[in-house]
Amino acid sequence: MKRRYAMGSFLAGAAAARAGDEMSGPALLLAGYAVGGSATEASALLAGITVSAAVGGPLLGALLDRSPRPGRLLARALALYGTGLVLILLSLGRLPLELTVLIAVFTGLLGPALSGGWTAQLPRVVPRERMPRANALDAMTFSLASLVGPALAGALAHLLGAPAAVVASAALITFALPAAWTLPMGRDQDQDRDRDQDQDRGRDKTPPAASLTADLAAGIRAITHTRPLARATLASVVSCTGLGMLITCTPLLGERAFGSAAEGTLLLTCTAVSALAANAVLARRPRTIAPDTIIWSSTLLLAVAFVLSATGHPVLVVAAALAAGVGEGPQLAALLAIRHRESPERLRSQVFTTGASLKITGFALGAAVAGPLATHSLPTALLTAAGVQLVAALSFHVFRAGSC
Repeated sequence: MKRRYAMGSFLAGAAAARAGDEMSGPALLLAGYAVGGSATEASALLAGITVSAAVGGPLLGALLDRSPRPGRLLARALALYGTGLVLILLSLGRLPLELTVLIAVFTGLLGPALSGGWTAQLPRVVPRERMPRANALDAMTFSLASLVGPALAGALAHLLGAPAAVVASAALITFALPAAWTLPMGRDQDQDRDRDQDQDRGRDKTPPAASLTADLAAGIRAITHTRPLARATLASVVSCTGLGMLITCTPLLGERAFGSAAEGTLLLTCTAVSALAANAVLARRPRTIAPDTIIWSSTLLLAVAFVLSATGHPVLVVAAALAAGVGEGPQLAALLAIRHRESPERLRSQVFTTGASLKITGFALGAAVAGPLATHSLPTALLTAAGVQLVAALSFHVFRAGSC
């Protein structure tokens, strides 16, 4: 009963924090535009809170790994992130834009706590034999958040104004604090035993790092020198670049296929729903397909979905959105499973937060590239995104054939 309660608390906290995070981007865009009256100011806020995650992820992960009470450190990070959102809102129109963006940058440093930092604590909650199912359930919270967060932000902004949406996103993140604060502090006994066995076999001879810098270096080595982890990370980052391109194209795609740019948001809803459904099936049969197989095969499914969307035919566009979710949802679950399986125990949080930071960076790069491409030719942008997915699949297999 204790473990069931712990897992329920973990999932509830993760869902709340991630929904708040998914709300925060649209809410800040709407608030920046409502207060400043400028799309430039709004996009600057979103860019500020996103770009710094690439720096904050590895550092936050290393601190979580070094902490004897990582749950409490995670709770403090969530509290500071929520506080940062409120400070951004309060500074809008009252402070120069540069200072408001600076607050957003510092807030964004803590962003990986809501994704990789939280998921890295999952082995503290469930025993090893229940990890596959628990991992699929954890991945479902991402899909649920991407479905609920933006919709809730839009609804609140329409009913109560954009500032209310920002406050609500901060409140959801705050709601997750008790679940984070009460996370178990001790490592699972099975993990300790397996780590000791690995040391006896000579697989883990790295002594405990003496400094934070050494821990950061060790985390990078763990990602780049562990072949299954390295190839899954590379493939997922490249794939996320393609997803960033797709999302940038959705307003134009909605306008072309359905006559309204607003319909593009409904396509994202279709993708989130199908991702949630696919992970629900995966949670019932978590060992049906190996995670490594899911990683590369999902990128092929995404490539097919992007090609279908490039046709602009309404029926095919909807089918493409649903297919994209079937690829995206299990890919995330598989990536998390590989990280749990391959990460050294003392570097687990850093592997997760660094991986999250790399994916955020890839997503931002894809979004930046897709804008000019879509303006010139929407089908070209979507077919390029499909090509990026093929590159992701190819990189996985090339890395597998090569050496680390």
